[in-house]
Amino acid sequence: MNVKINLSEKEMPHQWYNIVADLPTPPPPPLDPSTGAPMDPSLLLKIFPRSLIEQEVSTERWIEIPDELWDVYRLWRPTPLIRARNLEKALKTPARIYYKWEGVSPAGSHKPNTAVAQAYYNKIEGIKRLTTETGAGQWGSALAMGCKFMGIECTVYMVKVSYQQKPYRRILMQLWGADVYASPTDRTESGRKILEQDPNSPGSLGIAISEAVEDAFKHEDTNYSLGSVLNHVLLHQTIIGLEARKQFEMIGEWPDVVVGCIGGGSNFAGLSFPFLMDKLQGKKDIRAVAVEPTACPSVTKGIYTYDFGDVAGLTPLLKMFTLGHSFIPSPIHAGGLRYHGMAPLVSLLYKEGIIEAVAYPQKPVFEAGVLFAQTEGYVPAPETAHAIKFVVDEAIRCREEGKEEVILFNASGHGHFDMAAYDEYISGRLEDYVYPEEKVKEAVRELEEFLKSIGQK
Repeated sequence: MNVKINLSEKEMPHQWYNIVADLPTPPPPPLDPSTGAPMDPSLLLKIFPRSLIEQEVSTERWIEIPDELWDVYRLWRPTPLIRARNLEKALKTPARIYYKWEGVSPAGSHKPNTAVAQAYYNKIEGIKRLTTETGAGQWGSALAMGCKFMGIECTVYMVKVSYQQKPYRRILMQLWGADVYASPTDRTESGRKILEQDPNSPGSLGIAISEAVEDAFKHEDTNYSLGSVLNHVLLHQTIIGLEARKQFEMIGEWPDVVVGCIGGGSNFAGLSFPFLMDKLQGKKDIRAVAVEPTACPSVTKGIYTYDFGDVAGLTPLLKMFTLGHSFIPSPIHAGGLRYHGMAPLVSLLYKEGIIEAVAYPQKPVFEAGVLFAQTEGYVPAPETAHAIKFVVDEAIRCREEGKEEVILFNASGHGHFDMAAYDEYISGRLEDYVYPEEKVKEAVRELEEFLKSIGQK
């Protein structure tokens, strides 16, 4: 039988872990795109509350979780740590496989860990509305829920292809009171510009970010909220790994390999950073593996440079692995992984060789997702299935080498709203996409020309 390991309320972490305090190399600062100089954090007050900006630039190792926020977290936290014995048996592996099951949250993913936090900090600073983007809809639904709990309004720009593929995510956001628009829209200048170039544009997270940021800029009572990439978002997600550490301590185990899918990097960071703390402090070694789609290989095929977080160039320049902000992804079903760049902190760890990264096409990813559903019962989101694919490969390697390993992965969300994607896989209509090298080079050339114009290499 599978084993669930849970925590009592007294054992729950009441602080977030900030990995910046333990990094061997300080993260490169965001740049002001108009000057190429390090950005004054106060400029971000146009779209973020002061408290989140302070977290964004903090070098403190531990940051307190407010009690009022904990009252909301208690709805679904702690989340269980589950040993996947049925999957182990199916793979005939000596490896011991565990997963942190974040699908128990009301929104069905890990995203509420930061959504309710961001809504809380905006509320206490008097903000009346938040704008955001969403790909697959997990982030948009989480923020819609967080805003409803905190009594503020929510506007979501949903990538058009996901808006069409995943209507139930849209309905869930609307059920929690959010206004949801298929991006690109005619509501913003950046959206209208894209539609002029391509009236049938499928959209991208970069486009949706531009629209959400522009909307926030134009309204004094409105701020922007991001579901991944930024330091404070990754910080909030570390509650996942902090819980998992305590759960492993309870059973006298410790992971050899920690795995998560990456789109912007938040669920991978949330699980892995608290375990990497020991590695960075020289206490315990551990492998941390980030898994992305071949259709959007920002880490495995991108370049490490400064880039915008959006298509229109409204955001600060961030040092990250990127495919170029003009990147338009293939319409794969893992909508949460269709982003051109990677979180600066995750990017830095990969650049320094502290973490690993691999990429898979979506057919074998869905095959792994089906295997997990048939053995463990839970239907994973397509994003999570990327992590499962690596876990399956690693468990088979352990079998072939006769090696015992403890493998931990973040089951970051359920796939209940992804049945159309699974139907395409089962019926044989699912296509694999590999992002062509020429497209990367083209986007990078444009980016390099811009960086030279502001004095950046």
